[in-house]
Amino acid sequence: MAVDASRTIHLAHSPDADDAFMFWALAAGKIDTGGRRYVHELGDIESLNRRALQGELEVTAVSLHAYAYLAGRYALLAHGASFGDGYGPRIVARAARPADPRAALDAAALRIAVPGELTTAFLALKLFQPAARHVVVPFDRIEEYVAAGRADAGLLIHEGQLTYADRGLHLWVDLGEWWHAETGLPLPLGGNVVRRDLGQALMRDIARDLKASIQYGLAHRTEALAHAKGYSRGLDDARTDRFVAMYVNAYTVDYGETGRRAVAELLARAHRAGLIPAPVDLTFVAAA
Repeated sequence: MAVDASRTIHLAHSPDADDAFMFWALAAGKIDTGGRRYVHELGDIESLNRRALQGELEVTAVSLHAYAYLAGRYALLAHGASFGDGYGPRIVARAARPADPRAALDAAALRIAVPGELTTAFLALKLFQPAARHVVVPFDRIEEYVAAGRADAGLLIHEGQLTYADRGLHLWVDLGEWWHAETGLPLPLGGNVVRRDLGQALMRDIARDLKASIQYGLAHRTEALAHAKGYSRGLDDARTDRFVAMYVNAYTVDYGETGRRAVAELLARAHRAGLIPAPVDLTFVAAA
């Protein structure tokens, strides 16, 4: 049964500058949401992936990798996605970049720290080098973990993509760059999903609210960036601006044909490689 649109909706996302930017207008009451009141919850993306598997949240950010396990219960909102257009999660190490990073990652003794097995970064890593051996480490500790010699390499998401050199680490592979060379497509990393049991009308209203929030933030960039700065984990203003520009873009406003094709391609390749159990029926809910 569809749920009444005049209600409280629990919405979860990562405590990161890009998510803070896109959800700022919604959280600050800058847009008219009718009778819908949003309660924002923050959590790292792997925690949100795991909560979504239990169906706990009505609306949440998830990794596109995790969506392969969620499609029966959730639909993808057509707004709020994070894409790396020729850039993305980065594999870094203390050692200088080898001549063949793919072969180096196949070494039996090499271990790479990853931010979670349901992250899209991890899926991209396994598509790049299926034999890579890993250990799961909280995303915001991977740089220090590698720098301290506790892992040979690290897979960085979020602002770590911009800060690894500060710790003397070296870039081995940019997986978004690799993916673009392979497919000509941007790398879809995360998206927002809405629980199907809310009903079509409410799902479309939520999509409209989210799209309006993103568009408002882009139209009021200075204010939205000032808010996002509080979630940038030490990035200066220039790096915060750069990071937000990387992951709040035209694909964030709407996947569009290219973005939807990129998601389909990623999940199709993952299925062919045996990295997800079944083909994924993609459903996108767009603003009315």
